[in-house]
Amino acid sequence: MRIDEAILSTAFRYFAAVATAGSVRAASRELNIAASAINRQVLMLEQALGLRLFERTGRAMVPTEAGQLLLAACRETLQGYEDVLAAVDALRGLKRGKVRLASVETVSVNLLPQLIAAFAARYGGIEVVLTITGSDQVARLVERREADLGFTFNPQSLEGLEIAWSDKLPIGAVMAPDHPLAGRKQLTVADCLAHPYALPARGLSLRAALEQAMRPLKQRPRPALESNSPRVMAALAASGGLIAFQPRIGIEPQLASGSLKFVALADPGLPADELMLVRPAGRPASLAAEAFFRHAFEGMRTWPVL
Repeated sequence: MRIDEAILSTAFRYFAAVATAGSVRAASRELNIAASAINRQVLMLEQALGLRLFERTGRAMVPTEAGQLLLAACRETLQGYEDVLAAVDALRGLKRGKVRLASVETVSVNLLPQLIAAFAARYGGIEVVLTITGSDQVARLVERREADLGFTFNPQSLEGLEIAWSDKLPIGAVMAPDHPLAGRKQLTVADCLAHPYALPARGLSLRAALEQAMRPLKQRPRPALESNSPRVMAALAASGGLIAFQPRIGIEPQLASGSLKFVALADPGLPADELMLVRPAGRPASLAAEAFFRHAFEGMRTWPVL
């Protein structure tokens, strides 16, 4: 993780990335963040300052005089914090501390255990406290500073939070390899509802996304199962008969072994499930939390389904 992701607010980070890369699209590729999100933050920053920070020529973004001054200040701030953090890390050595994590269940099945195990091997003196809960509760725990970092999908509110990393994951139908629909390249929700299916419980971000896709349907057969546990629904899908709905995360070994089949949903009204790594906005992280964030950021960038 670059130091700017730890020190600068989202708007200033995105501004500096655009100023350095020369365009929103180039900054999007560098940060692995949607171009629309970057552009929105830059526009908000210009509005807040009451100044144009860029001259826009086609897709090119050239800093104005005010933009050049702000970019220089950002770089000076980063350099100062790099020096301080290097000194503190050398002093403390990250030999003890605590990091509190909150996560939705799907992330906790495969990704998070591997992240925690690798982190523990490197920082054996740091205690990791993990809470598994729903998307909105993850956001609330981080916003109330009862958790240092949160792994969540599409929380209803991001107030008091910084999105430190995000990725939009396609939602698919998950089923046994011998299911009648398993050979299809893509499906709609209506195709799936013609068979026994499991539906995520109300309050889960995945349920809200599916409700949007099901809204145009005149008839909706009752689900064979409604559950707040993606793990249980995936297990029942693997055992045969039921169709479950979720992104690929959380079922990576089953997909690799062939015991589950993932078929992307092509409904135009179905939004992607956006996985977010969030942390409290405007709060300096502890060394332990910052170390785990750096570790998680790198791990998530290379995770096969992200």
